[in-house]
Amino acid sequence: MTLEVKIKRLPGSENLPLPTYQTKDAVGMDLHAAVAEDTKVVPGVVTAIPCGFAVALPSGYEAQIRPRSGLAAKHAISLANTPGTIDPDYRGEVKVLLINLGLEPFVVTRGMRIAQMVVMPVPRVAWAVVDDLPPTPRGDGGFGHTGH
Repeated sequence: MTLEVKIKRLPGSENLPLPTYQTKDAVGMDLHAAVAEDTKVVPGVVTAIPCGFAVALPSGYEAQIRPRSGLAAKHAISLANTPGTIDPDYRGEVKVLLINLGLEPFVVTRGMRIAQMVVMPVPRVAWAVVDDLPPTPRGDGGFGHTGH
């Protein structure tokens, strides 16, 4: 299944790749840094990194912005809001809120793969107020209740 999504390159990002699947079965598309110059992400600090594009997602879809496991494992780089959500009515530049959870500064260079984006359908919810919920083996046990 292929979903067509309108994307607009922003000025100064013409030489950067659009969000790209790295393999045939990859779920997330890599996002590339559209920084004009090297940008240092200091430990404990959130830094907004531009991606150089805007999108028009179809109604009923969202784009989730997720960390890259390689950056997390090798440099303790994650996202401040993971997953981040791009709503279908947002038309601004897609930016990634990187956070450095490590001890050393991390430098983002132009074109570096900094995050991944997954486009997903999102149903609208209609609440049905009831007096009782159907039972489950877990019941109303709290965090860690299942013992796993």
